[in-house]
Amino acid sequence: MIETRGSALRPLARALADERAEPVLLFVEGAAGEGKTHLLRELADLPGTADAARVWWRCGADGGPPDEDEHRRGPALWLVDDVHRADGDELRRLRRVLEGLGPGSAAAVTCRPEELPVPGLPLGAPPVTYPSRLTVLRHRLAPWDEERVRRAAAEALGEDCTAEAVRRLRELTGGVPRVVVDLLAVLGERRPAFTGTAAEVEAADVPARLAELALSRTHALSPAHRPVVWAAAVLAGPVGRDELIAVSGLGAAAGNDALLRALEGAALAEPAEGRYGFAVPLAARAVRAAVPGPVRQDLHERAAGVLSRRQPVPWAEVAEHHRAAGETRGWLRAVEKAAGSAAESGRHQEAVTLLERTLATPGLPPRSRARLAPLLARSAVTGLRSDQTVEVLAQIVRDADLPPAVRGELRLDLGLMLCNQMGRFPEGWRVLETAAAELREVRPGLAARAMAALSSPYWPGSTLDVHRGWLAEATVAADASGDEPMRTAVLAGRTGLAMSCAEPEAWELVKELPAKDTDPACARQAARGLCNAADFAVWLGFYERAEDLLTAGGELSARSGAPYIEYNALGTRLLRDWWTGRWTGLAERCEEFVAATADMPFIASDAYVVRGLLALARGDWGEAASWLSQRGTIGTEELPVPLAATTAGAVIRLALARQEVEAAAAQARAAWAAVAGKGVWPWAAELAPWAVEALARAGDGAGARAVIRDFSRGLGRLDAPAARAALMWSRAVLAEAEAQDRAQDRERRAGLLRAAELYRETAAVYAAMPRPYARALALEGAARCVLAADTDPATETGGTGAAAAPASGRPSGAAADTAAGAGPGARTGDTTASADSAPGRPSGASADPASGPSATPAQPESGPATTPAAPASGPSTARTDPASAPSSPLSAVAELESCARGFTELGAVWDAARARALLRTRQPVKKGRPPGRPSHADELSPREAEVAQLAVSGLTNREIATTLHLSPRTVEQHIARAMRKTGALSRRDLTHRLGSTP
Repeated sequence: MIETRGSALRPLARALADERAEPVLLFVEGAAGEGKTHLLRELADLPGTADAARVWWRCGADGGPPDEDEHRRGPALWLVDDVHRADGDELRRLRRVLEGLGPGSAAAVTCRPEELPVPGLPLGAPPVTYPSRLTVLRHRLAPWDEERVRRAAAEALGEDCTAEAVRRLRELTGGVPRVVVDLLAVLGERRPAFTGTAAEVEAADVPARLAELALSRTHALSPAHRPVVWAAAVLAGPVGRDELIAVSGLGAAAGNDALLRALEGAALAEPAEGRYGFAVPLAARAVRAAVPGPVRQDLHERAAGVLSRRQPVPWAEVAEHHRAAGETRGWLRAVEKAAGSAAESGRHQEAVTLLERTLATPGLPPRSRARLAPLLARSAVTGLRSDQTVEVLAQIVRDADLPPAVRGELRLDLGLMLCNQMGRFPEGWRVLETAAAELREVRPGLAARAMAALSSPYWPGSTLDVHRGWLAEATVAADASGDEPMRTAVLAGRTGLAMSCAEPEAWELVKELPAKDTDPACARQAARGLCNAADFAVWLGFYERAEDLLTAGGELSARSGAPYIEYNALGTRLLRDWWTGRWTGLAERCEEFVAATADMPFIASDAYVVRGLLALARGDWGEAASWLSQRGTIGTEELPVPLAATTAGAVIRLALARQEVEAAAAQARAAWAAVAGKGVWPWAAELAPWAVEALARAGDGAGARAVIRDFSRGLGRLDAPAARAALMWSRAVLAEAEAQDRAQDRERRAGLLRAAELYRETAAVYAAMPRPYARALALEGAARCVLAADTDPATETGGTGAAAAPASGRPSGAAADTAAGAGPGARTGDTTASADSAPGRPSGASADPASGPSATPAQPESGPATTPAAPASGPSTARTDPASAPSSPLSAVAELESCARGFTELGAVWDAARARALLRTRQPVKKGRPPGRPSHADELSPREAEVAQLAVSGLTNREIATTLHLSPRTVEQHIARAMRKTGALSRRDLTHRLGSTP
């Protein structure tokens, strides 16, 4: 049943269901294409009314039904279509039929109200004298709303249609169902294929059915009345009567008469009170295209004059009318005013679109290009969509006739767009260097802005010393210029560099940013500085401080009109929520972010990485690899340094889980070289532990120790909680790997217990930040080491069931992410000149006592304290923090139970399964259980459910077997039983079945 019609159809159904019921007459009104005939077909199939005969009557087509039908005595359903087309004789016949409807009968009569010979009287004049027994109803069909248009678009074109495209579909078609369907058919035949953008909808041809209807109604008017319809087509939107008549050129009296005739003939409508235009906005295009060229130019000229008298003046519309009228000077003047107005009010994308189209026009005078191009560049730098702008500016800066100052300004903004919005760092860096040189003498303030951009270490390539050199030059140039916005820009750059390197002065510099400045230019630079500082604070591990900075920066960027900065802040929030365990709805938010920035994928790089990390934790390894590779939109080597390091750490972990140890080690070496080359050591936090593990398992103990040594020396005493926790974690990983490789059981056990101690210290730091997922991984490592030490034949612990379990002889879980296949780690005989490998100390310890494995990280004067206290709440938090428990098998079992709960609460399916698998091998058999396995005849056993969950996540049988300490054959059997019990037809079908299985 079509939406919203149920209340109108129920009376007909009641009348037809009972042969004694009083008859019902339903008038169905709707504009052309709104579904009147479709509704009649539905009425013909009304359930429970089979006894009533169906009589179809299409007015104006076939003369109606035979005479004997007019005198039908039994129950009947009369389906009368297009009564507005009936002539006088047909109306008289129809009146007799409707006045004579008997019990158990009904009639549905459709019409287009705008085409009735007598408005408001479907059956003509005089009004019908309806019998008292007859119930007469009226139902007006409604256009489709945006949601219904979206569903139609999805059915016709797939789910790729963006929200903006759906909105434009609804606007152009007025929601008229027939027009929506026809326009979707046009888009479906488009070549190249429709990709779902609003621009493609805008550019689509007018469907033939709509064009013919609009042109036929226009042609039905007398030649003297048509100009008012042409004027409406040129104005392309509902306007007041006086403006419409002024553009038509008819004069007041003739224009008013023409408007009345156009309304009577449905050539025009009144969509809003006192405003006139086309009922379907898309029809204006068809009519406008049919207007003779000279006449159309005159109409556009008059439209430009009329709209220029509005307040405020819609300069973009005025510009378009001047252009269509052939008035170049008026067009360019209006474009400049429109772009300036849009930029001042923060509508940068509107300004960018208008200026791009204007500057791409061939033959534009050089002086006009020099005046308009800087407007485009300034708007594009703070906007989002820049691909076409980049190409336009790249062409303009090659113009030898441009003044040097203008060319340098354009080159500056081009370089910023290449780096910030496009992710084309090497090219953007070269353009910025050239801009700095061009502007140094003529525009020192702009030169300072270029130099400040070059001081950012966020981009791959140059070393930290190079960035510091550019910052020093930027400071001198900004001071010499006396330009306050440029001074703010340099302060933002200085703050960002200090924050990224965790320098002591960083937080004081943040306070100097003028967050309350009323000058929009200064405010935008301050907003950029605050949001960048928030991003760097998240990478350092100061999540509460980052939230305060994001709030202040977001408010300032919204107030100053800087959507690019706002989107950067959204990406920072996604990263913060990942690390702090706010995973509910996080995957959906990432995907929405990616969809919203489909034209500019580099802006969404944070979202791609977070989505990949979530997929990895959930065991959806295929999806993880896809998201971590940015889904092919940009190369991972082009990512900003901290994101690239984080991505590399996740890719290494994934390779280790798949037992691709050599590939993991190669990735670790390359990624570590990139981070070390940049020299911003806090950004190594998400890479170091996994790089150390990969190298140790590949047998490169010297390389693993070198990573820890470089990381420790690079951090020194920097105030970077996340990096310090990662350094401690890296030492724990190496200590575990080296302990597993000890020849003597006693040394092996001592090394494992020392590794467990380091893991617990790491967990305590992560708990204080808080980072629940990292904390759970570290506690899992501690438990794993204790249990591995407990299997040492030299010990006689007993009593826990742990000693009876076979030792794996290699790390599993956080240190290996597998229960088998771990490499030998660092050999005992491997030595380096570093004190990190000195005997008698935990491997990885620094010669600097302040950075040794047991040293407490340097405490900031304010901010999160890195003490071994567990957070008050959050996933995997127990009443007594297992991080402070002694190294006993019982405490290890408690730690594992805590980890499994924490992983489950977060949604880390793969990690939870791995922790539970290890837990099952160590827990004692519960007393009192009857012999044999418990019966799970009709429902999934816990193990089957666990295997099935990992299977639907995307893991292969071998990967599941590795995670759960099972054989691939056993996994295969569990999956087969899970499919049988749930009724799943395939492995993919398990995804839907598991949701309803206990």
